[in-house]
Amino acid sequence: MTRLLILIPALLMLSGCANNWGWYVVDPTTTSGWNNLKFMANGAYYTITMSVTAIIISVVVGLLVTLPGLSKKRGWRMFNRTYVEIVRSVPVLVLILWVYYGLPALSGITLNVFWAGVFALALSDSAFQAEVFRAGIQSISRGQYEAAQSISLNYRDTMRYVILPQAIRRILPALGNQLVYMMKMSSLVSVIGLQELTRAANELVVTEYRPLEIYTILVLEYLVLILIVSAGVRWLERRLKTSDA
Repeated sequence: MTRLLILIPALLMLSGCANNWGWYVVDPTTTSGWNNLKFMANGAYYTITMSVTAIIISVVVGLLVTLPGLSKKRGWRMFNRTYVEIVRSVPVLVLILWVYYGLPALSGITLNVFWAGVFALALSDSAFQAEVFRAGIQSISRGQYEAAQSISLNYRDTMRYVILPQAIRRILPALGNQLVYMMKMSSLVSVIGLQELTRAANELVVTEYRPLEIYTILVLEYLVLILIVSAGVRWLERRLKTSDA
């Protein structure tokens, strides 16, 4: 993978010899190229911050939505199913636009572009998180519940100390996938003006008129971020397996 990351930029720079390509706009050896790269990299702060904040909120909301779905009461299960089906049926881009433009008109609550993006992404992802948690919790054997009841644990403590720790270990790869998905979907928030990676690239294209070169760097930026996240999730998986051994 490291060789691939080195090879791709090298091939791109070599191909820049073509007369109709202008890699000088992102050439770090020139002042203007270095400034352009820094301008694009500044958007990474909002991409990372927004994605991490949204995933934390969506995990909490998703877990809260999951628990009614595990109830024996039909009404609670219907609430879970209705929430999941409605929320995950709405495209993320549409939800972002509705939260930013529609929510203020409906409720009088005005959100800046950052928090509108966080709220929309978290709301959209919470439905998927609810299904991930439901699958993880239902994968725990019935004997674990019976063992918790045998030592007089109530439902809350059973979930907290027995079921959820085991379920989280099983669904950790899925949670990592959702974080990767969140980082990619954060690019859609550029439509409401947040200065994240994609918005920064779009603004640079307007001033430099070099979409191929600039969007290629944008692809590499997302590639590096997602590879780092994936490596972090795998490291955490190994740590959890080691702690169980």
